[in-house]
Amino acid sequence: MWAAPSPSAQKAQPHYHGHRERLRTRALDGGCAALPDYELLELFLFRAIPRGDVKPLAKALLTRFGSLGGVLGATIPELVTVKGVGESVALDLKLLHEASLRTGREAVSKRPVITSSAQLAAYVKTAIAHAPREQFRVLFLDKKNQLIADEVMNHGTVDHAPVYPREVMRRALELSASALILVHNHPSGDPTPSQADVAMTREIIEAGRSLRIVIHDHLVVGRDGTASFKALGLM
Repeated sequence: MWAAPSPSAQKAQPHYHGHRERLRTRALDGGCAALPDYELLELFLFRAIPRGDVKPLAKALLTRFGSLGGVLGATIPELVTVKGVGESVALDLKLLHEASLRTGREAVSKRPVITSSAQLAAYVKTAIAHAPREQFRVLFLDKKNQLIADEVMNHGTVDHAPVYPREVMRRALELSASALILVHNHPSGDPTPSQADVAMTREIIEAGRSLRIVIHDHLVVGRDGTASFKALGLM
């Protein structure tokens, strides 16, 4: 005898029912590279948030931070301001960012940095192009121009990161570095060097001259690209 479906059986499935499996299948069949940024972010969020629809959260993160790089470059305190992001999700996103950085660092350190301009530009862009505040980093190189260390020397505000040439040189001597590549970001997105950037670079070059520490370049990184002091004839 036929029986009417129970009220619970009649209840419509949520609109996202089966979405996770369909998205996983698409990624397996077509490769992750074919997915738009929000779906790639969705796939990653599946692991941190095992149930429910995470598409709105993925899109909210991209809207808040402007791009996938912006999401990964955001700090944990910034990430948790987005509704639905707890410390666990924020930490997972930062782990993904750190993995990207280390992969880029491996590519840079396998050969002389100054002859690997493409890898270097990609690495520094991943590191700080989307950082919300200025930071000043130094890549310390040995005599073969191999990367010894990449260190953040100072954090700043949205438009300024104080730099102390003596501190840069002190650290270079500690690491027995023979050359440096200076890197800082412009959160505005425009990588055009400012007059203050030029003056600061010349101070560091002068500080290194007496110590026989060469400054190979100063890269200014923004969302709109990367500017090289050397290519621009500023050093």
